[in-house]
Amino acid sequence: ANDQLPSMQLSPSHTAGSDGESIGNCPFSQRLFMILWLKGVIFNVTTVDLKRKPADLQNLAPGTNPPFMTFDGEVKTDVNKIEEFLEEKLTPPRYPRLGPKHPESNSAGNDVFAKFSAFIKNTKKDANENLEKSLLKALRRLDNYLNTPLPDEIDAYSTEDITVSSRKFLDGDELTLADCNLLPKLHIIKVVAKKYRNFEFPPEMTGIWRYLNSAYARDEFTNTCPADREIEFAYLDVAKRMQ
Repeated sequence: ANDQLPSMQLSPSHTAGSDGESIGNCPFSQRLFMILWLKGVIFNVTTVDLKRKPADLQNLAPGTNPPFMTFDGEVKTDVNKIEEFLEEKLTPPRYPRLGPKHPESNSAGNDVFAKFSAFIKNTKKDANENLEKSLLKALRRLDNYLNTPLPDEIDAYSTEDITVSSRKFLDGDELTLADCNLLPKLHIIKVVAKKYRNFEFPPEMTGIWRYLNSAYARDEFTNTCPADREIEFAYLDVAKRMQ
């Protein structure tokens, strides 16, 4: 099976791009695009305008929204299962392993998107401050993880005492599955919170800024990322005006 390339059918799960064709805002789709790009797989992407979902797609996976993946005629719809499947099927020597070496990298920042969602959906002014504090607390935990040196950054024979990590990504200097999951969400938070709540990641969160800037320097991220206007458009009705 390793010699067969998966045929991908992926699309934004909220809406396609506002033009009905381009890649819209969907961190789950981007996560899978990034994994396949990092694996070096050639894949086909089919974007779907969910307002005009084609009949063959409804027949393929009735009752579910994209992204899905087809492989050897079998349809997979759960993003976590698709990720596991790709890591299991696309293995060395032909394809690199993408699992992080440090288990903590998998869970770093895993509550940030939920805190952001509560913050951005809130319409009550008196609740805003606490929800913003809750988001900042989650971001601070992520920032601390990114700035704490990993064991392999600390050379046992070095005379220098490394107190702050200089790594580019969650698990080191290379992108892993953990980054494919977190980076699309973190970028959405950055774009949407600024647009609709005038909230920005504090400059003192140097770990998060180093992390994002490292991602923006990589084709695997930038070329799979929807345009900022698509992200803003997707949140137009979600980010209600506060009263």
